Amino acid sequence: MADIHLAIFQGKQVRKTIHNKEWWFVVEDAVLALIDSSDPKQYVKRMKLRDPELNKGWVRIVHTLPVETGGGKQRMSCANTEGIFRIVQSIPSPKAEPFKRWLARVGYERVQEIEDPELATKRTRFLYKAKGYPDSWIEKRMRGIAIREELT
Repeated sequence: MADIHLAIFQGKQVRKTIHNKEWWFVVEDAVLALIDSSDPKQYVKRMKLRDPELNKGWVRIVHTLPVETGGGKQRMSCANTEGIFRIVQSIPSPKAEPFKRWLARVGYERVQEIEDPELATKRTRFLYKAKGYPDSWIEKRMRGIAIREELT
């Protein structure tokens, strides 16, 4: 049997699969992790009724993809990271609020980096450091990035 790929969010398992070289997440699993209902299918239907723009764009956001499950591959509704973020924005649940605040903070940070690109460099250094890379490696990596940018 093939490996079942899982992401863990707030203690809940969210199945995922690779499609077009990026992760796609099972929509019902992601929604279930953020709501107080045990019926994510009905919740998604009601959510799409409450949010006409989400409903209108649903076919661009969500694709039916084969996902490995305990019973073998099954076709399930999946969304990539951007799509899942859009879906989460439509969930009016207290459980979704920390995730929405995180999305807002990340969006704000990226806007700041557009206005001041040096902030992006500082963030990159900080993330490498947080992942445990030594300063010498980080410096070489940052120089390599700068050289590639000059060449392209």
